[in-house]
Amino acid sequence: IYLSDMTPLLAENGFGPVERDASNGEANQGDGVQITLNGTGYGKGLGTHAPSDIRYDLGGSCSAFAADVGVDDEAGTYGALSFEVWGDGNLLFDSGPLTGDDPPLPVHIGIAGVHELRLVVTDGGDWTDYDHADWADARVACP
Repeated sequence: IYLSDMTPLLAENGFGPVERDASNGEANQGDGVQITLNGTGYGKGLGTHAPSDIRYDLGGSCSAFAADVGVDDEAGTYGALSFEVWGDGNLLFDSGPLTGDDPPLPVHIGIAGVHELRLVVTDGGDWTDYDHADWADARVACP
């Protein structure tokens, strides 16, 4: 199940709204373009801008989370941020700092029994300019 097809409990974003199946655009919903990481376009995913916090209620019924994460190509070589995945208040994944020069980072983690899945993007320790963060093909495995 793609997260962009689900309704989040919370969706906070550093600039404009969280975009479904598009990169973060400007201040309006639907003004993003195709999610693109290292030249590869994605049809599904979440486009955000640091800092962001998105939460989903999974009801404890999903077994895995997967995505490709990175700075969207529209930011060029700029941008510095970190991706975190939390499950019921426990840190499950931390990408560490990523920049526009880095290739997409594949994320595959077990989330069996997790009720609240939380996706967080931080500014990577610098300012938030160009911090267009993509959760490309973000999905959960649920029965």
